[in-house]
Order: sequence, then structure tokens, then C-alpha cells
Amino acid sequence: MRQLLSKKKVYSKVILLFCCIGIVGYLSNSVLAALLILSVALLLWHYHHLFLLDQWLWRDRKLSPPLSEGIWSHLFEGIYYHQRKDRRKQRALRNVVRRFRDGAEALPQAVVVLTTDWSIIWCNQLAQKLIGLHWPDDEGQRLDNLIRHPNFLAFLQQQHQLASTDISPSLELVSPVNNQLMLEFNIVPYGAEQYLLTVRDISQLKQLEQVRKDFVANVSHELRTPLTVLQGYLELMDDDNLPDPKVWHKAHTVMLEQTKRMDGLVQQLLTLSRIEASAKVTFESQVDVPAMLTQLKLETQSVNKAKQHQINFAIDSSLKVAGVSEELRSVFTNLVINAIKYTPAKGDIAVSWQRQGANAVFTVTDNGEGIAPQHVKRLTERFYRVDQARARNTGGTGLGLAIVKHVLSRHNSHLRISSEPGKGSSFSFSLPAE
Repeated sequence: MRQLLSKKKVYSKVILLFCCIGIVGYLSNSVLAALLILSVALLLWHYHHLFLLDQWLWRDRKLSPPLSEGIWSHLFEGIYYHQRKDRRKQRALRNVVRRFRDGAEALPQAVVVLTTDWSIIWCNQLAQKLIGLHWPDDEGQRLDNLIRHPNFLAFLQQQHQLASTDISPSLELVSPVNNQLMLEFNIVPYGAEQYLLTVRDISQLKQLEQVRKDFVANVSHELRTPLTVLQGYLELMDDDNLPDPKVWHKAHTVMLEQTKRMDGLVQQLLTLSRIEASAKVTFESQVDVPAMLTQLKLETQSVNKAKQHQINFAIDSSLKVAGVSEELRSVFTNLVINAIKYTPAKGDIAVSWQRQGANAVFTVTDNGEGIAPQHVKRLTERFYRVDQARARNTGGTGLGLAIVKHVLSRHNSHLRISSEPGKGSSFSFSLPAE
């Protein structure tokens, strides 16, 4: 930038110019006329540069200033200098705002910046998905007019009362746009007379908490019944009053069944816990599935004696996979035994192990009672049973399909369930053929 002009220097030039013109006018006997012509010329010169300034500031799209000389050149360059300075500040400010917004967008929470009267200043995209805001259409709108739930309105009112304290309560509320989502709201003071509202999805946490509660309740229930039976029979027995041999035989049989039931439950819980806690599968060992299914075919003969099902095995004897042998054995066994247990007597069961493209597909199909659609998606939950009484009569614990789910997940697969009430069910999964 040029050095600032000196007022003395400018005034000196103007006076010198008028003196020179005055001398010329004096020599030509027209001093007033010469000075008038000079004044008009200076006025027109200044107006010309005023028009250039107006055009440059309001109509011209060029950033560079107009060409000029003298004091107007310094004026144009001064304005241009401050414009460039302001543009640099604006770019820096835009970069700061962009970094803030990028950071807010990267957060795993919905973020809404509010004024003290709950008007929306800004929100990120997750806020639009979780609580239904529309940016920038909702800018300036009051949040308490957009979310009208009574608990949320009371939560906002409470914030003003607690503004001077360190207490920051949270609110759990169902999402206004998706009733399947449970959200947690938190508000903290932010900047000058602003609030920062954060919203996070806690649906999974709530589901895990419910699963934990159901797990404890189901384990307690499953163990209470056999323990009650054992306690009842043991209370009848003492050294002075031994039961009749016939009664003892019945009691012994029942206690043995209940003890086996508890042992089976504990074993399946241990299996499930071991699978969940074990490291990721390394697919280095080959699993001879045809040999495994051939052995399972022999084992099912004793299980099938009571119901007399027609069980057909279709096994590709050359189809082997990589994985953990014992875990895959538990999957095959659970699916086939479940079909035998829950299909009415003299039913038809088909077990298939065949190649489909690059995959090996295992399928168990039966013509049993089928499963209603609302139960299908929950079958792999721990202790979930479609019919509690029927499951108890068949000796089921409700953990078999949970084990299947976790084993298949470790083998990069998943269980597919297809069922229609009154027509039967089909359970299948696929593994990469070795």
C-alpha cells in the first residue's frame, strides 16, 4: 500500500495550481475567468471520479479499483485494501464456521444451537433424522412449537430454572419421527445467551437393558421349577420316614429328569458364553461336514423313535468348508433336533447340504405347525419361545437358536428362517465352500 498523503502536500498542490492559473489569467487580463474555468474543471474531475467510485462499488463486478491519479488513486487503493482485508477475514470466518459444522456433523449425536427463547439457530443432519427438524426451513422457529410433547416442554422450562446451577438433567423420550427409537435429550448453556441441545439414540442401550432383565428373569424361572421339584421330594425324605419303593422310584426318575434339565441349561449357557467371549474365527481348519451330518443321521434315529418322522438327508459328500468343527456341529445338531422336537408325530423332515454357486447351503425343512410372522424375527433371542408350554414339554431351554445365531455370525453367515402357519418351516444358512 502507498504511504498516506499529507494534507499539507495536497493543499500546497491545490494552492500552487490556483496561483499558476491566476498568474496566467493576470497576464491575459482574465483572472476571474481563469479561476472559474479551473474550479469547474476540478469539480468535473471530482464528479467523474465519484461516478467511477459509484460504478465500482455498486455495478462493476471487477475487484480491482478503477485507474486514477492523485488523491482519488489513494482513495481507491485504500478502499480496495480494506475490501481485501475484509475478504480475508470473511474467508477465515467461513473456515471457522465450516470446521465447526463439519465437527458437529461428525458427532454421533444430534446437535441443535438455540437461543434463550428456544429459537433454532442451527442444527446438524442427525437432528433432522432423529427429531424431524428441517434445515434451513426451521431456522428461527421455536423448538417448543415443533416438538409439543408435554415432557419435553417441561424439560425446556426446567432448564431456565437450573441455568444458574451445575445441574444438567436429561430426558428420555420416544423420537417424534420414529416411535421405534428412544432418544436422550441434554441441554447445556452455550456461548452468550445460547443453549446447545444434544440428542443421542439410546434404543440399543434400552434393548440391551431389556435383554439383561429378560435373561435374569428367564434363568431364574428356568431354574426355579426343577429346584422346587427337588426341594419338594427332599423335604419328604428323612432318615426316619423313607418313602415307599414305588414312590421313591417315581421321585428318583423326576429328580433325575429335572437335574438333567438344569445341567442342559447350564451347559448351553456356558456354550453361549464361550462363543461370545472367544476370539475371531481363523478359517484355517477344514470341517468335514458330510461326515458330521452322516454321524448326526445315526444319532437322530434314537431321538426320532417316539415321533416316527420321515427324515431324508441329501448330502453332497464332497462339500467341505473351513471353520470351527465343534461350533458348526452344534449348529447342525440344534437345527435338526429342533425340527424333530417341534414337528408333530409322523411328519416329514428334509435335511440338505448342497452346493449353490460358490457357497455351501444347509437347509432343514419340516411340515410342522409353522411359526407366525411376529415370532420369526425373535426366534434367535435368548429364552424366547413361541409356545412356552410346548417348549417345556419338549425339554427346550430357548437357547439353541441363540447359539446358532452367534456361531453363524462368527463364521460370517446368518440364519434365514422361512415359515408359514399350518404349512411348516425352513431354516437355512450358507457358508463359503472351500
